[in-house]
Amino acid sequence: MRKSIVLLALFVFGSSLSVLSCKKKDDDTIKSPLASTTPAKASSLIPFDSTLVTVFFKKYPELNKYHQETTELYQKRNYQYVWFDSKGMLEVGHLLYNKLNNIEEEGIKTTIPYKNKLDSLFLTKVENNKINIDDELLLTTLYFFYTHKVLKGIDPKKSIELGWYLPRKKESYVGYLDSIIANPSLINKNEKEQLSQYYKLKEVLQKYRTLQKNDSWTPIEMDSSRVALNPGDSTTTIAQIRKRLYQLEDLTKDSKSAIYDEDLKAGILKYQARNGIKENTTINKKLITSLNVSIEDRIKTIMVNMERCRWIDVDISKVAALILINIPAFQLTYLKEGKVVLNSNVVVGKDINRTVIFSADMRYIVFSPYWNVPKSIITKEIKPSIAKNPNYLAQHNMEWHEGGIRQKPGPKNSLGLIKFLFPNNNSIYLHDTPSKNLFNEEKRAFSHGCIRVAKPVELANEILKDDKNWTPEKIDAAMHKGKESWYTLKNKIPVYIGYFTAWVDDNGEIHFYDDVYKRDDRLATMLFEE
Repeated sequence: MRKSIVLLALFVFGSSLSVLSCKKKDDDTIKSPLASTTPAKASSLIPFDSTLVTVFFKKYPELNKYHQETTELYQKRNYQYVWFDSKGMLEVGHLLYNKLNNIEEEGIKTTIPYKNKLDSLFLTKVENNKINIDDELLLTTLYFFYTHKVLKGIDPKKSIELGWYLPRKKESYVGYLDSIIANPSLINKNEKEQLSQYYKLKEVLQKYRTLQKNDSWTPIEMDSSRVALNPGDSTTTIAQIRKRLYQLEDLTKDSKSAIYDEDLKAGILKYQARNGIKENTTINKKLITSLNVSIEDRIKTIMVNMERCRWIDVDISKVAALILINIPAFQLTYLKEGKVVLNSNVVVGKDINRTVIFSADMRYIVFSPYWNVPKSIITKEIKPSIAKNPNYLAQHNMEWHEGGIRQKPGPKNSLGLIKFLFPNNNSIYLHDTPSKNLFNEEKRAFSHGCIRVAKPVELANEILKDDKNWTPEKIDAAMHKGKESWYTLKNKIPVYIGYFTAWVDDNGEIHFYDDVYKRDDRLATMLFEE
């Protein structure tokens, strides 16, 4: 499988102006019926009656969820206008209107409240620049509507229901509006509010929507006379696969040949690497099924993962070192100063023992560890085994200890020769394993919840690389000493365990992974009902 893609890299509004965009420099004005002829500045109008805010929400109940933020905004501004000055609407109002009209580009499927009222405000000339307080408040509430949808995402309580315990970012969209009013160009240039991954997914989303509009996504049909296809074979199925790989940009051209040649072979291997499929030049039913996943389903997956990007606090990019695990990709990525220094395959929890999505700081490395067997495993697995075989503990190098059972250090220990601890309530940690063969499996959800690392020695060496107390030789000796020893790290390392079924790498290529814990559909339901 191709080198692991970085789970998080960074960096609210993306530049997507098309209809009413700035055409020259940042200080150019928008040409429309209500455009201001001067650069956007703080309103010079007299304050309006504060009681009109409550009156507005009685007229427009669908926007009532933004009542509190709207009140906070105008209290802060002494109830002065935000979107208008004495000459008419400010530039930022037109920018917001364009953003709302193109909200689907942000991976959002929604209906804009009171869209007809909004359209009439921008598409109808207003005589003498007469300002209606309802227009002012409509723009304000739709600003909050937009920022909640595009920047904040679904309510944090709902993401917790989905088992997402990574810290959600906290933003004041009241304060953010102040910066936009002061400098409207920020609405198109400031990408520090979201992960850079969000914008990469957004770009790929447009490509897939173009494919959808072309209506050329016809199902690939396997030749009924064949069970599998190999290089050199010739059949119409080959030509169909070639066309699909060209559509997906895994091939740079479509020769329309029905012969399985070297070009097709390279395209298939590239497709497999992008889709978490164990690389194999044989074309079988499983590969055909993957290639036949509908464009609509792929678009939904992209949108769902754009939503997950909204939940990540961009401040994680500021740390010196970071360990990231993407559960569906079965991959660990270790970054220092924002650069990848190690990628490793991992084994995660099986569906019945799902690895939790959360973060914590790595503080300790344990060499030659004991494995303190969880009570659930003792009850469900070990005690029944002891009942059948009285020598079970001795045969597995285990012993009773303080009312529980632990496995002694050694090469056959279930934790291998080393573990990495980031204390948490979920009792999850990273560790070595004697079962190295599992890392060769395509789908690697086999554990009881903890994360097995294919490259534990390399991980330990990278973590302790700048620590004068350690050398690779000392690390190896401690791992094989047969006596447990703990080491406290001089610098804590944040560990983020996330869940992304779609990810765009630094080359702009999208990777799709199986929804191993079946989380996407439930999130999509929540997202599209919002």
